[in-house]
Amino acid sequence: MTAEPLPRPAISIRMATPRGFCAGVDRAIQIVERALERFGAPVYVRHEIVHNKHVVDRLRGLGAVFVKELDECPDDRPVVFSAHGVPKSVPAAAKARNLFFLDATCPLVSKVHVEAERHHAAGRHILLIGHAGHPEVVGTMGQLPAGAVSLIETVEDAEAFQRPGDAPLAYATQTTLSLDDTSAIIAALKARFPELPDPHKEDICYATTNRQEAVKRLAEAADLVLVVGSPNSSNSARLVEVALKAGARDARLIDDASHIDWTWLEGVRHLGLTAGASAPETLVQGVIDALAVRFDVSVEEDGGARETVTFKLPRALTA
Repeated sequence: MTAEPLPRPAISIRMATPRGFCAGVDRAIQIVERALERFGAPVYVRHEIVHNKHVVDRLRGLGAVFVKELDECPDDRPVVFSAHGVPKSVPAAAKARNLFFLDATCPLVSKVHVEAERHHAAGRHILLIGHAGHPEVVGTMGQLPAGAVSLIETVEDAEAFQRPGDAPLAYATQTTLSLDDTSAIIAALKARFPELPDPHKEDICYATTNRQEAVKRLAEAADLVLVVGSPNSSNSARLVEVALKAGARDARLIDDASHIDWTWLEGVRHLGLTAGASAPETLVQGVIDALAVRFDVSVEEDGGARETVTFKLPRALTA
C-alpha cells in the first residue's frame, strides 16, 4: 500500500494594504519604459531608477543602461535621473553637455527640495533628518551650497548638534524614514530649539506612512512578518524595524521567495506579508505560491488605506 502523504501544516497569511508600488515609483518606472519605447535602446539611467533588484534587472533587459555618474553617458542618448532625486550639479552638467534628460524624481522628494530652498533663501540653516549616503539625502543636500545643511541621523546627533553661529534653524526629512524614529529625533531637536518651524506638510511621504501603519496592524498577531524588498531599499528596511517594534515575534526582509530561509517558518501559524514601495506585486504572489507548496495556506487582506494618488509623466513623453 502507498502511504498517505502527511498533512501539510496550516498557515494563515495576512496581507498588508497598501503594499508595493507607490505613485512615485510607478511614475519613475513608466518614465524609463516610455523613453525606451519612444527613443529606442539604449536609454541611460543615472543610479538605480528605484531600489529594487528585480525592477532594475527587468528594465536592463528592455535596454536600460544603469550608470553611477553622468560622465558614463554618451552625448547622443537620453538620460533618466532616478526617483530619489539628484544634486543641482547633475542637471547643470547635463545641460552643459546638451544632453536630453528626463527627471524621474518623485514629486514628494521635489517638494522637500523646494522647502529646503525656501528655508535657505530665508537665511535658515537646515537640519536634514536622514541616512548618510542615501541617494535621496545626497540629492537634497545637493540643492544648496556646501555647509548650508547639517545631516542628523539619530537622537544622539540631534543632542550633539551645534548651531553654526546664530543662524535660525529649520528641518526637513528624508521621505522614507520610520515615523516613530523620526518623531523621536524631532522631539530631541525641539527640546533644544523650540522655535524650529514644522514643514508646511509632513515630509515623510503618504506611501511610507500608509505602509508603516499597515505593517503595525499585522505585527501584533504575527509570528513572522515577511517584507518583500531589496536590501538597499530604505522604505523596505524600515518596514522590518516597524514590524518588530509593533510586536511581531520575528520580521525578515527578502528580495523574493528564493531568499526565504524555511527554518524561519518553523512553528509559524500566523504570517504577515507586505512589500516595500519599490517591490512589484508579482514578487508578493511568488512568496504566496512558495508557501502554498509547503503549507495549507489561507490568505486574508488587511482593510487598510486605499491609495488613489497618481503623478503625471514629463511632457516630453506625453506630447
